[in-house]
Amino acid sequence: MQTKDARSLPAVAQEDLRRKAVRAVREEHRPKVEVCRLFGVSRQALDNWLERFAAGGETALAAQRRGRPPTGGRLSPRQQAQLARQVVDRCPDQIHLPFCLWTRAAVATLIERRCRVRVSVWTAGRYLARWGFTPQKPLRRAFEQDPEAVRRWLAEEYPALRRAARRAGAEIYWGDEMGLRSDHQTGTSYGLKGRTPAIPGTGQRFRCNMLSALTNRGRLFFLVFRERFTARVFLNFLRRLVRQVGRRIFLIVDRHPVHKSRLVTRWRQAHQQELRLFFLPPYSPELNPDECVNQDVKSNAVGRKRARNQREMIGAVRSYLRRRQKRPAVVRRYFDEEHVRYAAS
Repeated sequence: MQTKDARSLPAVAQEDLRRKAVRAVREEHRPKVEVCRLFGVSRQALDNWLERFAAGGETALAAQRRGRPPTGGRLSPRQQAQLARQVVDRCPDQIHLPFCLWTRAAVATLIERRCRVRVSVWTAGRYLARWGFTPQKPLRRAFEQDPEAVRRWLAEEYPALRRAARRAGAEIYWGDEMGLRSDHQTGTSYGLKGRTPAIPGTGQRFRCNMLSALTNRGRLFFLVFRERFTARVFLNFLRRLVRQVGRRIFLIVDRHPVHKSRLVTRWRQAHQQELRLFFLPPYSPELNPDECVNQDVKSNAVGRKRARNQREMIGAVRSYLRRRQKRPAVVRRYFDEEHVRYAAS
């Protein structure tokens, strides 16, 4: 039996065909084989129409809109705005979804729970693109961070500190410490599909530490050392910084216990005319421009090279930082990062 492809018919003609075929079976009691041959449809199509009629009556056979759904799909503009706000303001686990990151599957689950609409991950991806979202590596932010303290630092404390530095003729520096490991790796390498490439390197693990301080005018100072970060190491760095800068310094650091130790506190009190120490809000490393230096060194001085021992590693880090010192424009660009742009001027 030759069947016709009814998809080429107008929607109204398709509806009329469905009604006539169902009526022939249910009211005229004709055999299904005869009805299929008479209307040129398949047995499967006829069975589907009969099931739809049994479930919903004549309405279930009515013509439906064909083609790509209109802009917005099955979600109203209001629903879409509410969902987008949820993705911006909350993490999935905060609204009791079984995800820790916003993926397409997480958004599809959110849509189903909030709007009672089931969509595929591809449809969820199209919604995300329409709302202006792109996949990105998220920042890590501590639960303990106080948003009010961050707001106060950005709106009140740092502007006041900047004015005080101008009155005192001081230069503002941002400082931080960092540990570097030999097994840190950055970037990707091409390889045959299904065969992960292997990069040769030493099986030994070694490390070093680094202290650095920079200004928004492109000045950079650093200290690379082997031993553990202690108050004595920090004081050694402060003395060197005072000697090399040659003017009064306002140094902004995090609240590491070494920075607030008794030994450092006594030294600060005795050298207030040379250096004053200020502290960022707790658990707020993203506010420190020196974190950009740390990431640069980890990615490019350590992560993309294979030092064979601690001596080579320290030499590579020092060499990289010296090159950065000679390029103030590059150092200034660290302050272009979104979260530290407030400190650029």
